[in-house]
Order: sequence, then C-alpha cells, then structure tokens
Amino acid sequence: MQANLNHFKPNREMALPLPSCITVYALILQLLHLSSISNNVLTAAKHSYSASHHHHRSRHSHSHSPVPNPRLQQAYIALQAWKHVIYSDPQNLTTNWVGPSVCNYTGVYCAPAPHDPKTRVVAGIDLNHGDIAGFLPNELGLLTDLALIHLNSNRFCGIVPETISNLTLLYELDLSNNRFVGPFPTVILSLPTLHFLDLRFNEFEGPLPSELFKKNLDAIFVNNNRFTNVLPATLGGSSASVLVIANNNFGGCLPPSIASFAHTLEELLITNTSLSGCLPPEVGFLYKLRVLDVSDNKIIGPIPYSLAGLAHLEQLNIGHNMMSGLVPEGVCVLPSLKNFTFSYNFFCEEEGICMNLTSKGIVYDDRGNCLPEKPRQRSEKECRGVNEHPVDCFEYICHGGGSSFGGQAAAFAPAAMVVPSSSPLLSPSAAPSYT
Repeated sequence: MQANLNHFKPNREMALPLPSCITVYALILQLLHLSSISNNVLTAAKHSYSASHHHHRSRHSHSHSPVPNPRLQQAYIALQAWKHVIYSDPQNLTTNWVGPSVCNYTGVYCAPAPHDPKTRVVAGIDLNHGDIAGFLPNELGLLTDLALIHLNSNRFCGIVPETISNLTLLYELDLSNNRFVGPFPTVILSLPTLHFLDLRFNEFEGPLPSELFKKNLDAIFVNNNRFTNVLPATLGGSSASVLVIANNNFGGCLPPSIASFAHTLEELLITNTSLSGCLPPEVGFLYKLRVLDVSDNKIIGPIPYSLAGLAHLEQLNIGHNMMSGLVPEGVCVLPSLKNFTFSYNFFCEEEGICMNLTSKGIVYDDRGNCLPEKPRQRSEKECRGVNEHPVDCFEYICHGGGSSFGGQAAAFAPAAMVVPSSSPLLSPSAAPSYT
C-alpha cells in the first residue's frame, strides 16, 4: 500500500503556538460581532456621506449622522481604489462596497484600534474563495491597521505592491492560489509582526532570499511556484513549525543549516524540488519533526542514522530518489511512525523489523528497490550497477547550485528509474482557506 503524503494538508491551528491561535481567533470572533452593524446606522452613514459629497448637509443630518473617523476614511479611499481594479467578481462579494461605512463591506472586518479602543479600524480582509480577478493597488498601503489578509483562491495577478510595507500590524498574509508574478516579494520581509506567510500556487520566480528564513514566522508556504537557484546555504533565525517549499526547481543540496530549525520545526516538505546530493545528517537534529517528505528528488546515498532520533516522526517519505544501502532498523522502530515510503530507490537490504513493518501497523511502500525476495523490485542489472559503486557521503560536498558528485549520481540512475511524478502538493482546488 503506497503512502500518499503528497496530498498532505498542513493543519492551520498547528502552525501557530496556542496563545497566538487563541489571540487570532478571539480577534476574528470579535470582528464578526462588530461587523453586524444595524441597518439604521448604515442608512444614516450613507445619508451623511451623500449629503457631504454634494455639500447639501442639513443641520439635522449634521448633528445626528455618524462621522467616520480619519482611519476609516483612509480605509474607504483604499477599498474604493481596490474595487476599481477588480475586473471580475462572479460571487458579487464587492457589490456592497459602496459608501463610507466600510465596516459593512463584505469580507471587511473592523475592530477597536489596539491602542485606542474607542476608535474603530479595518483590522481584517477575508475574500477567500471569491474567484475575484484584479490586482492589488498601491492604495492598499493605506490600510495600516490590518492584522490579516486572506485572499486564497482568487485570480489576483500582477505584483505585490511595495506600499504593503506600511502594514506594520499585519500578522497573517495569505495570497495563495492566485496569479501573482515576479520575484519573491521582498517587501514582505519588512513587515515586523508577520507570523504566517502563504504564497503557494502562484507564479513567483527566481531565488528565495535567505532573509525569509531569518524572520520570526510560524509557518512558511512557498510551494508550487517557479522558484529556482538553490536553497540558501544559511538557514537560521526562523521559529517556523511548518516549512513547505515543494514543487519548485531549486537544485543543489539541502544545506546542513536546516538544523537551525531544530527547536520549532514539526513539518518539512521539500517534494519535487530537484534536490541532489546526500540527505544531511543534520535532518536528524530536528527532534520535533512529525512529517518529513523529501520525495521526488535526486537525493543519493544512504538513510542517515541520525533519523533514528526523531521520536515524534509520524510520516516519512523518501520515495522516488536515488538513495541506496540499507534501510536501518533505527528508523523502522521509531515510536510514532505510522507511514514510511521508500519506494523507487536502490535500497538492497532491510534491517530487522524493517522486513516486516506490517507487524508494527506501519503503512509502507517498498516498491522499485533492490530488495531480495520482495515483489515489484528492480532488475538485477539495474541493482548491480549501484552495488558496485556505493556512495560515501563524507567524500562529497555540494557547491552552489550543483554538487561535486560529478557523474556518479547519473551513473547509477538508469532510465528505468524514471517514474511518474506524484500529484502537486495541495492542488489549488484542495488547498485549504484559513479563516
């Protein structure tokens, strides 16, 4: 039975520490409560705006109609500018974006300002799954009180405006499943309070900046873009519990500095990124890992013995690589292991209980290896070439975008090992929305 980790759906609540979750969801509940303004107030606000706009405000309306505070007026300017660059809104989510009562707009949520509870401000925008087409105007930078932006599953395009740097209170940014282009939007790195970043399923390209991995982020999703080059040699400073960089085209090796995530990282998914070289033993330092998926790459060499220290590991997928040697018992006896996929490699031996994982209740997939007396294995000819050229990872060092493995990896990678790639990680229709 083949493990299907490529459709693994990260748990949103898990990505944030408990206090942060409580704070965020308490805020959202408060926003929903505050946004249910009465029809009478809405009517009065629209009347006040109309009278002011035409300079015919009567003495009665002047004394009784609510006057928007300057921050809501600023939000009104921003949201009107945004509405004017929305070209398609099939669900009519922005139809009621009319008049100054922005707290009544669909998808717009208001709350008391953090340092001035008597002043209401626009604190959140949630247009998830709206299928809206348009782009983000520069005026978005006027929404300086925003704590969250959720735009999952729309058709926004273009680039992320530099004015987003004004959103100094932004905590969550979800631009996933859109059509944004250009290099990684480095302006995001200037946001001081950002903790959750989701850029997956867009058209961003070029390298990932090393500064991304130095931000105090709880979750980083950059999978399914067009990022290239290599993973930065220095990964460190981040407090992320989830790191998903799958389905890009980085190449090079997984840097040993991945160990800098040791105290926080619980889920690491690097599927289908053209990684090469050996899997560094430093991966075994990530003692909080529950999910490790490095499948569909060009990784060679043995399974590091250090993985035997990952006591919390539940899902391990190293399938569809060029790894060889033995499957160590230390991995097979991990106390939390539930799913172990090591298919389509060149493993030639299983230690101890690894030969009978079913007895431990572990779902596994061992197809396409060189395991004697196991069904659906490689031919003797394929396996002989690998056994005659064992890989010693201590003799090889990765340099920049490639590795110094030379032609050895290719030498024992016959054409027969090419297998259909797995489905993209979290397809646009399946990617969750975070509310």
